[in-house]
Amino acid sequence: MTTREEILKYGMTFPEVYQDTPFHDPNWILVRYKKNKKAFLWTYEYQGQMRINVKVDPEWRDFWRNTYNSVIPGYHQNKEHWNTVILDGSIPDQDIKRMIAESYDLIIGK
Repeated sequence: MTTREEILKYGMTFPEVYQDTPFHDPNWILVRYKKNKKAFLWTYEYQGQMRINVKVDPEWRDFWRNTYNSVIPGYHQNKEHWNTVILDGSIPDQDIKRMIAESYDLIIGK
C-alpha cells in the first residue's frame, strides 16, 4: 500500500465510518467513526511522501517504530498515542492494515 487511494479504500471497509476534510485542505483526508466522530486514519502528503497517522496502543508504539524506519512519532499529534507511517513501500501491506485496524479498535470505544 503506497497510495492514498489504497489506504482510503481499506479504511472505508470498517463499520460505520466516513471520510472527512476538516481543514478544508484536500491534502488532509481523514477517516472517522460515525458514532463518536473520532478519526482513526489521517492521510496526507508531506515532503513529497504519502503518509498516514494512526492511533497506537503505547505498548505497541515502540515495536512499530523499532521494526520499520518508516514508522515515526505522529506528525502534529500526541507522540505517545500516534504513529506516522510513511508509505514508501518498505512495510508489508498486512502490517499497514494491522496498524489501521488497531487504530480503529482504539477509537471506537469499549
